[in-house]
Amino acid sequence: MSKTIGVLTSGGDAPGMNACIRAIVLSAARFGYQVIGFEHGYNGLLNNEKIRLSNLHVQHIIQLGGTILKSARCEAFLKPDGVKNAVANLNSNEIDALIVIGGDGSLRGLQKLSEIWSGQVIGIPGTIDNDLNGSDNTIGYQTAIDTALDSIDKIRDTADAFERIFLVEVMGRHAGFIALASAVASGAEQALFPETIEDPHAELESIVQHVECLRKIHGKTSIIMVITEHLWPGGVSDLAETLTHQIGIECRPCILGHIQRGGAPVAYDRILATKLGAYAVECIADQATAIMVGEHNNQPSRIKLVDAFGIQKSLDPYLVKIQQDLFDVVHSMQ
Repeated sequence: MSKTIGVLTSGGDAPGMNACIRAIVLSAARFGYQVIGFEHGYNGLLNNEKIRLSNLHVQHIIQLGGTILKSARCEAFLKPDGVKNAVANLNSNEIDALIVIGGDGSLRGLQKLSEIWSGQVIGIPGTIDNDLNGSDNTIGYQTAIDTALDSIDKIRDTADAFERIFLVEVMGRHAGFIALASAVASGAEQALFPETIEDPHAELESIVQHVECLRKIHGKTSIIMVITEHLWPGGVSDLAETLTHQIGIECRPCILGHIQRGGAPVAYDRILATKLGAYAVECIADQATAIMVGEHNNQPSRIKLVDAFGIQKSLDPYLVKIQQDLFDVVHSMQ
């Protein structure tokens, strides 16, 4: 039976979203389905900004960052009338299934839609934060790590030249996946992320002691600390000023910001996006709904949509242990 699939990208963009759109369009063609793309996220669904996607639209986009459908945040969709308007547009366009590529907030919106719309809904985890349960990696996460790592390596060069302390803030929303991975990969002296810090101010003494310990062992040298955004009240600039005052050594803040969302997706994200886009279409053919597709142990997987954002995803416990062990080793050398 022929179907019409709607697709949109929502929330923060993630490298690999275009690769995912491509896979959806090509896989849909294999099943004889049509694909309508809604532009500018849920805003496009509410305003009926649509484009019928063909194979020509997705030719040569697998290597592009961003999203050809554009993205946006949509406050109107959070209201009951917004969801009802979305349902009306889906029905008027004779959409049988809707695929949303996005993060936590995007999938929460999709769940609300599924509660009043009879069509199939499939979520695909497209976020650099890697904070959605049900998939070992989210689309864009591995590229974001590489981008952060490249920046931290460059910061290390100038930190070494001036024997200075740098506090590098990375993205992650309220999860420490990027901070932990980029800190371990770059050999950063410390990583601060929300999963292990309940009260940031209570950690201040420990941070100061760690810096003083490093200076006692290695002398005047560079120190890199990687910190998840929103972790420190007042931001990383406030922490840098506080440490400069406490330690008496200049600390420089460096906020990587949106650079982590841009750029060509690495091979891993292109492959993951292709897998998940194709699998989402297969799930539609299988009559599945209210699920998020992901990958677990290199195999395509499905999880209830509510569990994708309703259950907190844990950091790699062994990687956390390694980071803590390295921290402890420094203190044991005094």
